[in-house]
Amino acid sequence: MENKDLRSLYKNISPLDHRYYLANRELFEKLSLYLSEEATVKYLLQVEEALVLTHLSIKGLLTPELEKTVKEATKKVDPSDVYLEEEKTQHNIRALVNVYMRYLPEDIRPYVHLGATSVDIMDTAAALRYRDVTREVLLPLLIEVEERLIEIAEKEAETAQVGRTHGQHAVPITFGFAIAEYVSRLGKSIKKISELVSDLRGKFAGAVGAYNATSVLVKDPIELEKKIMDRLALLPSDHSTQLVEPEHLLRLLLEYNIAFGIIANLADDLRHLQRTEIGEVREYFSSTQVGSSTMPHKRNPWNSEHVKSLWKAFAPRVMTFFTDQISEHQRDLSNSASGRFITDYLAGFAAACARMNKILKGLSVERDRMQANLTMGGDFVLAEAAYILLARSGIWEGHEIIRKLTLESEKTGKRLVELLKEDKELWSKLARALAETTGDNPELFFSEPWRYRGKATDKAISLANLYKKEMQNIKESL
Repeated sequence: MENKDLRSLYKNISPLDHRYYLANRELFEKLSLYLSEEATVKYLLQVEEALVLTHLSIKGLLTPELEKTVKEATKKVDPSDVYLEEEKTQHNIRALVNVYMRYLPEDIRPYVHLGATSVDIMDTAAALRYRDVTREVLLPLLIEVEERLIEIAEKEAETAQVGRTHGQHAVPITFGFAIAEYVSRLGKSIKKISELVSDLRGKFAGAVGAYNATSVLVKDPIELEKKIMDRLALLPSDHSTQLVEPEHLLRLLLEYNIAFGIIANLADDLRHLQRTEIGEVREYFSSTQVGSSTMPHKRNPWNSEHVKSLWKAFAPRVMTFFTDQISEHQRDLSNSASGRFITDYLAGFAAACARMNKILKGLSVERDRMQANLTMGGDFVLAEAAYILLARSGIWEGHEIIRKLTLESEKTGKRLVELLKEDKELWSKLARALAETTGDNPELFFSEPWRYRGKATDKAISLANLYKKEMQNIKESL
């Protein structure tokens, strides 16, 4: 392309092409190998090349030299030439075919696009692109997030933290256990993505999917389709119209949206834990970074907010994925424009994953603050334990007894354990039940509420170990 066609990065309309590109230059350069318009042309040509080579092979004409000639011709096609040709043809695939043939020997040209309809090429190329970008960029990014979460879950498996429901203090957990939630949720989603990407399909079944054109070319058009797909390491769609069955791609995109939601949920949790009054974790904040244009003291959790904001921008596009499931009869063009924006979605998702990796890499855990927050309400976080122990002792009204004692504690300022001990019979039963279950001394148990954390530590470690193995298996399969 001539220099006069180059334009400033800052004249681009989509934030993905200036702000997010500049913030993730290396990542977006890698994404461009699969999601750019140049990549679109490259993958379309890859399918056309497979078609030509298959025809030549069936005819018994394919030699190593001829295969090399065809592949060299594929590499010579410039996307800008295809676009110039499209100005004349007003048809993208016919323009691609016309340009491709210029670089092939005359006796090979009749085999270009022979028996194909445009969507044979387009849907198959799309499957290749989304398969490759998933395996080469998106899954590695997700696995990196998962492995950082595993590392935190292991490291903080015993770090006491108060559990929260409805924004209120509930009962003790550990920070490793809190992070293990995301280890488990994201780990499952990564596994599902790795499975679904292997089921993307291509097609070479013609204008309505019934192999009309190829039926007059070869005796077995279904075998021809299989041979073309074999060259591309794809399976053919079980049933095609002019389109590949849309559910193969739809399921993959929906699972991406699930993973996006999990990462956004994690970002939201981390954002709230950075509130001034909570302060249990902190994002890395560089010495030159500014949190506010007017308040010099601000250290905003902007990276976590950024991830959630990206999710808000891109997650609603799942509705378009669903609406693209529908096409009139054997095909209409109502999905042609909307389908082009899948690449934007994947780029936005990649940017969110990269940002989450940045957050987790620089995340500091304020253990002292977690301990202080846990004991902020005295021993109220043990109210559940006291009720359960009383119920175990046969006191059916234990819940009501403890509820009233918490009200009295608030009114008098006495600790819950003090009020429990005032009723010697109650305290005796509670102590006996505790000795039979945990073996803890009740005085020690109620003075160290972090002891009441169930299997939080064990769960954090077991999930970390499980998904460490799962991620290794997926990496080895890529």
